[in-house]
Amino acid sequence: MLPRIPYTKDFWKFSKAGKELAYWHLNYETIEPYELEEFKEDLFLDEEDYRVKKMTFGKNKNGIDKTIIIYNSKLTLSQIPLETYQYIVNGKSALEWVIERYKITKDKNSGIINDPNNWSEDFRYIVNLVKRIIRVSLETVKIVNNLPILNERK
Repeated sequence: MLPRIPYTKDFWKFSKAGKELAYWHLNYETIEPYELEEFKEDLFLDEEDYRVKKMTFGKNKNGIDKTIIIYNSKLTLSQIPLETYQYIVNGKSALEWVIERYKITKDKNSGIINDPNNWSEDFRYIVNLVKRIIRVSLETVKIVNNLPILNERK
């Protein structure tokens, strides 16, 4: 099936937006991580202290606090902008997908353990990935929100 390309008076704004989106989404592993507050249980963390078992959101008096991610028992990431969650992929924000997928799991049938801590030599890879996904999400929301209105022909 051919893609449906809507008509717009300002095609070049959409073209530029597509180029910008491609940059952020293709280079997500190399862009500068978004600056978050890192609360550390200890003053200095070593390589083992950056291992993740299962990330969760923080809690406040109203329930879940999505401005905070409890990375593990020694590290908490905070000051996550709520706009991050406006970028939705298949019904969830990109950050929620990362939080859901980057955890240690064990297959019941085979007993194979899937450990995302082993996916990179960089012990801060997952922390930086979270920060980069936040940056990509914020940039995506900004680009999409600045697109002009479509003037589709019927």
